[in-house]
Amino acid sequence: MPRLPAPPLPKGLRPRPKPPGDDNGAGVADTLDPLEAGVTAVDWIDERTSLTPVGRWLLFRKVPRGVNWYYTLGSATLFAFLNQAVTGVFLAMYYRPDASGGAYESVRYITTDAFLGQFVRGMHKWGASVMIILIFLHMGRVFFFGAYKYPRELTWIIGVVLLILTLAMGFTGYLLPLDQRAYWATVVGVNINAGGPFIGPYLSNFLFGGADFGATTLSRFYAIHMLIIPGAIVALIGAHLYLVTKLGITAPPWLKAEPEKQFQPETDV
Repeated sequence: MPRLPAPPLPKGLRPRPKPPGDDNGAGVADTLDPLEAGVTAVDWIDERTSLTPVGRWLLFRKVPRGVNWYYTLGSATLFAFLNQAVTGVFLAMYYRPDASGGAYESVRYITTDAFLGQFVRGMHKWGASVMIILIFLHMGRVFFFGAYKYPRELTWIIGVVLLILTLAMGFTGYLLPLDQRAYWATVVGVNINAGGPFIGPYLSNFLFGGADFGATTLSRFYAIHMLIIPGAIVALIGAHLYLVTKLGITAPPWLKAEPEKQFQPETDV
């Protein structure tokens, strides 16, 4: 039975033609240098995903005059969140949400015995404070520069929700070591929420997992801290970055807008 011929290679995977006079009998493997192979692989992926236009849309865009270091506070806050996400994953590998003593012992093991555990926990602990400071500075810059006005109102609203979620993530994470300070600080914080109008008592019952602090409280705080809030933050950061890219950023308020030049009709002399 005759064998069917192999399909031809795509244009991007075909080797470059040899330069004139280079007839040394080199094969296809000899004509593809590593750089060309890498470019070919990237082209192969881009042909199937069309990521290049998205990259150009995200990275190659116009920015107004007068942009300075104040405009990097948003990117710094994003970097702080990534630090929290990465270090939190490593801490979760050793942490046990056990209210009968396992939580405290797991944190003690991370701090004293685990390889680079004290460093990773310190990065996570102090990174939380850094992220809260940066997000307040970023929102202050947006407010004083007037970047919340039309057409960026939705971007500002998403930023406010991200601020609330960041504070909630810090509050839920404070309980996880389950030492005396974390326990009583959480009890005081939840009781303050319980005094709120209408939803206060329901919110207190939801956080405690009952009428008072119990065994399910730690598991509930751990699930909120590790799953619910980070997932919501990731989704809102994606929407926030999309709107920032789509609508652009505002110029500093001390720069006056220049009027557009009008074309003058030609006149005969």
